[in-house]
Amino acid sequence: MTDAYAELARLGSATVHEAAGRAPLVDVPLIQVLPGSRAAGPARTVRCGQDDNLMVHAAMAEALPGEVLVLTMPEPAPVALVGELLATQAKGRGAAALLVDAAVRDLDELRELGLPIWARYVRVRGADKAVPGTIGEPVEVGGATIRQGDVVVLDSDGAVVVEADRVEEVLAAARARAEREVEKRAKLEAGALSYDLDGLRALVEP
Repeated sequence: MTDAYAELARLGSATVHEAAGRAPLVDVPLIQVLPGSRAAGPARTVRCGQDDNLMVHAAMAEALPGEVLVLTMPEPAPVALVGELLATQAKGRGAAALLVDAAVRDLDELRELGLPIWARYVRVRGADKAVPGTIGEPVEVGGATIRQGDVVVLDSDGAVVVEADRVEEVLAAARARAEREVEKRAKLEAGALSYDLDGLRALVEP
């Protein structure tokens, strides 16, 4: 399955989103800490206490290689759930990426570390470490419900979610879409218009 995740990352969030019948997307602005990075992998979902990152520390003890750690709170807030030291742990555990529905800090150090990270905010304010939360329960990020094991695909366009039981189906559809786009690009480069190729002229000029 690792190869499937790598291929989904290569195909990209937009292609996967469309090929999956507009798969759920994380519909909030995300800061891509490592410009140009791409990642995909099964989610490990973490729900922290409000303004508290105790469960991020707990999740590091359970994280498996190739997972995307999805870190949330009851309400998104500009509080740093992750800094350099927690990100270093995540990389050491083999995480594919972090999706943080809160803030990160130590931005320069995070970029040097090289772990793909997407976050809603970058802020200095640190989190408490006192409130137990949950690991493995469904969470919501930007209107998308993410369940443990669902595949999260992230790149410069943002993040989309593929339900765990649809991965093979969506991968096949995304491959086919990418192949069609290669053929279409060649026609466009030769001077064709999407206005005609997509049958759009008839909508404007009946």
